[in-house]
Amino acid sequence: MSYWDAPTTTTAVESSLQTTNPYGNLTVVDTIPEDMLPLVHTHWYQFPPMNPLWYGLLGFTITILGILSICGNFVVVWVFLNTKTLCSAANTLVVNLAISDFIMMFTMFPPMAYNCFAGTWAFGPLFCEIYGFLGNLCGCVSIYSMVWITLDRYNVIVKGVSSTPMRRRKAALQLFFTWAFSIAWCLFPLFGWNRYVPEGNMTACGTDYLTDDLSSRSYLYAYSVWVFFGPFILIVYCYICIVKAVITHEKQIREQAKKMGIRSLQTKEEQKTSAEIRLAKVALTTVSLWFMAWCPYLIINWSGMFFPFLVTPLFSIWGSLFAKANAVYNPIVYAISHSRYRAALMKKVPCFACQTETLEEIEISQTCEERDRSDKPQESV
Repeated sequence: MSYWDAPTTTTAVESSLQTTNPYGNLTVVDTIPEDMLPLVHTHWYQFPPMNPLWYGLLGFTITILGILSICGNFVVVWVFLNTKTLCSAANTLVVNLAISDFIMMFTMFPPMAYNCFAGTWAFGPLFCEIYGFLGNLCGCVSIYSMVWITLDRYNVIVKGVSSTPMRRRKAALQLFFTWAFSIAWCLFPLFGWNRYVPEGNMTACGTDYLTDDLSSRSYLYAYSVWVFFGPFILIVYCYICIVKAVITHEKQIREQAKKMGIRSLQTKEEQKTSAEIRLAKVALTTVSLWFMAWCPYLIINWSGMFFPFLVTPLFSIWGSLFAKANAVYNPIVYAISHSRYRAALMKKVPCFACQTETLEEIEISQTCEERDRSDKPQESV
């Protein structure tokens, strides 16, 4: 059952709950602190209290995701910063992504877990705004970090020898733009353009997608374009070009080898998976996880604007939780797929190594790939 249905004990429940509900009926809003009521949209008063099992499940899930994300992203940052061969300009983008995801879960999961086990938002309106701001900020920074990483891979793989190497100054400017742009967008709700409010079962806070006015909706329209649709279209386009470039390159190698009367120009042809298939998998995984993480929350926001009757507490809070889960698998997609990182991880933290190749095999494979593609030293594919 999604909701708490105990008709035989209604009187006891009504007398035991310290309700702040001005409407008198039992709802999901009943136990929220009184100073939070101005932030609660009347939409949530139509839903009865949720089954307590859902709070426990949500609290358990966010705790597991939080621990995995904090540990995973900390290891990524530590390995990259303590390995000389990984201290390149391009890799600062991966480190920035890991730092953003670390901050997101470090600040998001403890309050949400506590609220889930308490059964409501327990930290007051100010912390609700801070919570919403930090979640919004880290999500925006992560998205644009992905954009810069994708553009760097596009520059190295598609343009090849004609590409301009990533310099530290350029990487620093990209990081500055990312944080400044994200902070600006996320400050607007604190100054009246939209606002941060409790959502779902009142255990988390996010942007207000239920208030039906031009100011609130215009922010969500603009934010969706600049922080979702724009970056998403750019990332998809870049990965399509990357896959096409690698397939073309592999085809040219095979044709050249055929003309020379040999099986292949590559010394590692016996590798289990060809370069274009590996890269296609990375591209497909990246785009798929993007959809998985952000589409549900985008759908919730737009449903709240146009079809509010579809937005229930469970629908809303699980969408928010799913978006936060992006911080867990970002290290896998952007760091574990990095051959130098895998080699460094095997050397520094062998128990975390997640592949069966030896360090020597990784280095040999990487050397062959670099020679075949004339890649730059700071490539992060």
